[in-house]
Amino acid sequence: MKKFMNRADRIVAESLEGFVRAHEGSVVFGTGGRNIRRRELRPGKVAIISGGGAGHEPMHIGFVGPGMLDAACVGHIFTSATPDQIHAAIVECDTGAGVLLVVKNYDGDVMNFEMAAEMAVASGHRVETVIVNDDIATHAAPRSSGRRGVAGTLVVEKIVGAAAEAGMVLAGLKALGERTVAATRSMGVAVHGATVPASGRAAFTLSPEEMEVGVGIHGEPGRTRAAFEPADRIADLLCTEILADLAAPADAPVLLFVNGFGGTPASELYLMYGLARARMEQGGLRVARSLVGTYVTSLDMAGLSITVSLLDEQRLLLWDAQVATVALRWGA
Repeated sequence: MKKFMNRADRIVAESLEGFVRAHEGSVVFGTGGRNIRRRELRPGKVAIISGGGAGHEPMHIGFVGPGMLDAACVGHIFTSATPDQIHAAIVECDTGAGVLLVVKNYDGDVMNFEMAAEMAVASGHRVETVIVNDDIATHAAPRSSGRRGVAGTLVVEKIVGAAAEAGMVLAGLKALGERTVAATRSMGVAVHGATVPASGRAAFTLSPEEMEVGVGIHGEPGRTRAAFEPADRIADLLCTEILADLAAPADAPVLLFVNGFGGTPASELYLMYGLARARMEQGGLRVARSLVGTYVTSLDMAGLSITVSLLDEQRLLLWDAQVATVALRWGA
């Protein structure tokens, strides 16, 4: 294994230090270096906090900023942030309007965020939680309770982040987040597993003739191992399952998000977007908004996911609202 690092046990800390120094105009370490937060917090706004294990960059640290997150808590690679990290972020970012936690549906994340929320509520903070479970490939994976939270987490964070920026109260944000989760589906495929620095080997290996269908973002193998197919057949496989599960009405407007897992070239992501868009339109959906790129990764996994999220008028406006983070930036 060749990686640009000094020691495996220091790679996360040194990476986060580099991130903060590179973007010191907009983000800072929270007290004690236990989270990364906006340099300037906005008094009276509900704080949006998320996080999880490292290895998914730019999620979540790249989504800290106006229009999305107030803070991101980062654990070791593929390991949840600790309750004390999350609690520290809640205390530091709560400027009086409460805190909404956006949590991916993995047992460690759910447990640690829940513990942190209980600690914060006991000391007088108002805290609500939205659990993201957009991955249709899993119902009972070993590291999750039901469906996992994957690339759809970005969609939820963008929409509730924009609503918080516009002044929506905590209860409304929780309801909006849950509606967005219910309207979002994802599924992924990979041709090479992620290489975890601590072990020095790929989480799973495939022959040149194989692919993993239904992979997660923590190095897990897929739901099935199948023969590698041309891109149009892979797009059809993923989109067919997403469309069947989403059961959207005809001509419904959707966001189509093609996400790279860290080791897939942009040219291939755009190729897959074109195929997926054609399949969505054949299925009767109207692609109203699009996002293509490497945003929710699994270290260097060679693969991608397709996410489809139904957009009503409110969510469409919130998706379009101004955002100014390292990874997402649009609007005035």
